[in-house]
Amino acid sequence: MQSAHARRPRPVIALDRIRKVYGQGEAEVRALDGVSLTIERGEFVAIVGASGSGKSTMMNIIGCLDAPTSGRYFMDGIETGELDEYQLAQIRNRKIGFVFQSFNLIPRTRAVDNVAMPLAYRKVHRRERHALALEALDAVGLSARAGHLPSQLSGGQQQRVAIARALVTEPVLLLADEPTGALDTHSSEEILDLFGMLHARGRTIVMITHEPDVAARAERVVRMQDGQVIADTGTATAQAAYHAAGGTR
Repeated sequence: MQSAHARRPRPVIALDRIRKVYGQGEAEVRALDGVSLTIERGEFVAIVGASGSGKSTMMNIIGCLDAPTSGRYFMDGIETGELDEYQLAQIRNRKIGFVFQSFNLIPRTRAVDNVAMPLAYRKVHRRERHALALEALDAVGLSARAGHLPSQLSGGQQQRVAIARALVTEPVLLLADEPTGALDTHSSEEILDLFGMLHARGRTIVMITHEPDVAARAERVVRMQDGQVIADTGTATAQAAYHAAGGTR
């Protein structure tokens, strides 16, 4: 029988009083102003806010793309402030799968090879890279397009390739920055359905968005304003607030 005092799984993300300041004196801008936030394994969290709210800075800190001015950030139990640039690159490559609005696919490279790219940095053997990339494409329902170039795929399909690329390293976190921003309504719904399926399979997902209806597809919504977290609610509350404001799904 498991002990009542058994240690809980460590959070994927733990931000402790994070501040990010740009400039000095009268030109000082507090992009993040004392943010503390914990995201557990298996959560699907949307971080929302208007332009200038701090959500993009938050994404850069979470993704180990930037360092805070003060405070502590633990990624999967590792304190990132103690890491050098090489170690931070290893965190990004091994623990975080990035999905961007612009897809960032290599134009003259087949879908399967785009997906396999992160494994090349790990020096995984070519045959194994190919097999793992096909598995990742299958997970996003795109194995039949493995040999296609990005130009031969729709926007929604290109984003699926980008998601497969993010998943191929089996990261602890899927970090998506405005993942539906470049897509039409139908493709956006397909991508959000895919995120829902991945979440149901146990993936930890953090999605940055300025769109309330997109954020409402997550199970938890963190709202930012002026560099601070002003609300942290579940999906039902977020959807109710959105509909009360006159939104539609």
